[in-house]
Amino acid sequence: MFLNDNLKIFAGSSNPALASDVCKYLGIPLGGAKIDRFPDGEKVIRVEDDVRGRDCFVVQSTCEPVDEHLVELLIFLDCLRRASASRITAVIPYFGYARQDRKDEGRVPITAKLVANMITTAGADRVLAIDLHAHQLQGFFDIPVDHLAGELVLSKYFRDLKINNLTVVSPDVGNMKTASRYAAHLGGDLAIVHKRRLSGNKVEAQEIIGEVSGRNILMCDDIIATAGTICSAAALVKKRGAEKVYIGATHGVFAPQALERLAKAPIDGVVATDTIPLNNMSKKISNIKILSVAAMLGEAIKRIHRNESVSNLFNNI
Repeated sequence: MFLNDNLKIFAGSSNPALASDVCKYLGIPLGGAKIDRFPDGEKVIRVEDDVRGRDCFVVQSTCEPVDEHLVELLIFLDCLRRASASRITAVIPYFGYARQDRKDEGRVPITAKLVANMITTAGADRVLAIDLHAHQLQGFFDIPVDHLAGELVLSKYFRDLKINNLTVVSPDVGNMKTASRYAAHLGGDLAIVHKRRLSGNKVEAQEIIGEVSGRNILMCDDIIATAGTICSAAALVKKRGAEKVYIGATHGVFAPQALERLAKAPIDGVVATDTIPLNNMSKKISNIKILSVAAMLGEAIKRIHRNESVSNLFNNI
């Protein structure tokens, strides 16, 4: 793969392994940068490669600790802008604050728009992200956004499993379009779970529209945070006679309560990608499988660098 030295990829501290794998895919070295702190705790970044006139990409998920990784990304962008990079792309495999995308009650912020403004002001010329929580978040940015779909990676994995008698179940109404796409990709039937939210972190699955008895079930979502919705849905389909239950998600946030719920739920396999690195607690999930998005990101970066179509990546899901 021919790429000239005009392309530079740098890694923030949130997911350096993913950035390194992207560089391996492209056959280029990872850009040199030193991330340090002043004695008072302030973060300082020094880019050690010459980036003047070059096409630069910064790989940084804004995962936990969210605020620290976000500020680090902003500093990195400002650093590259002041070093005279010709174009700067913020590669954000997991975009934090995406769920705060509207005012659903009085006196609350729209933090997704605030973060989008900050990234643009810091110096990003474009953004490359995977599975934003809502597609309309692309419109929150006043710069181009290339939006990749984790289903490109997840669909291939589940297709290779060759699951018989497959029914793709949407764990809630909001996930219906995603479930429909997976059903189309994998050739399975479709069902939907109706749920009732009991509190901010507790939901109850109540009814199923569609047939699950005697079927193998796949439930896919963009994110597993507390796992309340998906575990409740898994318990319900098992109660209604489902055989095996598989869970897929692009972003494995895996909050502490999620680990406990996943351990107790009647689930035969959990699949997530490496947009967020597994922490030590998450590694205790015995049946978890992590898929890499490095090749997808690397191919998108190559196409952006060459001014080629990124959307063509998804023609053959």
